[in-house]
Amino acid sequence: MSTERITDDLDRLLALLPADVGEALQPEARRDQLLEVVLDLGRVPEARYPGRSLALGERCLTREDLQSTVERLGQFGADNRAGIERTLHRISAIRNRRGDVVGLTCRVGRAVFGTVALVRDLLDSGQSLLLMGRPGVGKTTALREIARVLADELEQRVVVIDTSNEIAGDGDIPHPAIGRARRMQVARPELQHQVMIEAVENHMPEVIVIDEIGTELEAQAARTIAERGVMLVATAHGNALANLIKNPTLCDLVGGIESVTLGDEEARRRRSQKTVLERAAEPTFPLAVEMHSRHRWAVHADVGRTVDLLLRGQTPRPQERSLAADGSVQLVESPDPGIGASRPRARPTRQLRQAHAAAPQLAAVPTPDPVAIPPSEAVESASPAEEALQVLCCGLTPRLVEEASRRHRWPVRLVDDLAEADVVLSVRQGLGRQPGLRRQAREARVPILVIKADTLPQVERALERLLSRRAGAEPPAVSEDQADALAALEECRLAVERVVVPQGRPVELLPRTEDVRRMQADLVARYRLRSDVFGRADQQRLRVFPP
Repeated sequence: MSTERITDDLDRLLALLPADVGEALQPEARRDQLLEVVLDLGRVPEARYPGRSLALGERCLTREDLQSTVERLGQFGADNRAGIERTLHRISAIRNRRGDVVGLTCRVGRAVFGTVALVRDLLDSGQSLLLMGRPGVGKTTALREIARVLADELEQRVVVIDTSNEIAGDGDIPHPAIGRARRMQVARPELQHQVMIEAVENHMPEVIVIDEIGTELEAQAARTIAERGVMLVATAHGNALANLIKNPTLCDLVGGIESVTLGDEEARRRRSQKTVLERAAEPTFPLAVEMHSRHRWAVHADVGRTVDLLLRGQTPRPQERSLAADGSVQLVESPDPGIGASRPRARPTRQLRQAHAAAPQLAAVPTPDPVAIPPSEAVESASPAEEALQVLCCGLTPRLVEEASRRHRWPVRLVDDLAEADVVLSVRQGLGRQPGLRRQAREARVPILVIKADTLPQVERALERLLSRRAGAEPPAVSEDQADALAALEECRLAVERVVVPQGRPVELLPRTEDVRRMQADLVARYRLRSDVFGRADQQRLRVFPP
């Protein structure tokens, strides 16, 4: 059972809408997931939920319907927004060229208690935190909860800069969702940067919470505040950190970008052009969170390093955190799908702090695939009567199996007991960490299918093969030579990522055949490292040198 607690005061919003619209929403089973209600002149009202929309009735809205709703709302601000006092709902107006309201977007505001568990350890650090994500993913909801936790649980002086009254609700009394945090309203959106500076100069906050930093002046004000030792928690336009780097207005939030001309020796050492892009300064926000969904966030624990990797054309690997149904936090440090690396099993929340000291991360380098197994014919969607394939996961993320089966409507069910399993699906390292499982599976005559990486494409291909085998279409098996090549490439990758680059020490790999050594050398070259062959006859092996 989820530990989240939701407060939305939805009935107060429905009371302002036209009578037939409010009645149409009353019996809806998913009211707790309602995002917004759209009222457009001459169109049927529409209710929007995550991933779908629902028409409310069949009658088109008239001017009288819109006018009566506007009259009940009261005055709209300069940003064409209005609210309901002591609630978190926001109503935005669309006007015609004469200034008349021809459309309303009624966005449901909720106070959700419990989501802050995903970044609870980051709040203890005292470093500024930036939230990013697409509209509707829950950035403002997270800000409310963070403000409350900082003010009530951590007992800090928190000031919320509420430009559109979306964080703490409409009216002069802030909504209880922000706890003891104080709220400063902004008369006009273009004055937000002035209010930010005023809050620091007049009210001695330890933390300032801001929604939607969107202009260069606001970015400059944020840097000024951070340099005064005040912690910032803010949201910004953009789905990911890479979007901010490309945004000339907001790139200062992550340190700014400048063009640098390198000397000949340095350019040769980096194996790059003489003119490169580099980070200009320390980021205003040392921590950043990409909100992929309401319960799955990616955390950049070192924004400066992440920006440096992106500017060098490399792919950073943020910590992926997800909130389980029981309220526990799962942490998975996932590599880029292009790397044939296995993903560690989800670790509980008590290990979050240790994760900040993780080894240096490398760019995403595609591993050469010595096995080119053609995918089997597409498996038809199973009928409800078809018996499900029961899969036991070893060393890989069960969520990937569930997603693959749901996407293709395959009859696949996860089990935790080997006695119930039809097959064991594993990555190579997973079997190494559970040596007894291979013996038990052999005794129980349960087959084991080993995949190269804990990624969705690999899981989909494996399930497709298993279901095809069940239907009588056996795919080609992997030979011993191919399996040895896969093991050799994995050995090479681990040596580079865990020893050569982080520790700066050369590593000698195990003796391999000439063809396998050639594939290992190609993989090392993709990391922009140097290698050479040592040994005689059948003892020839590859040595990988640090950069």
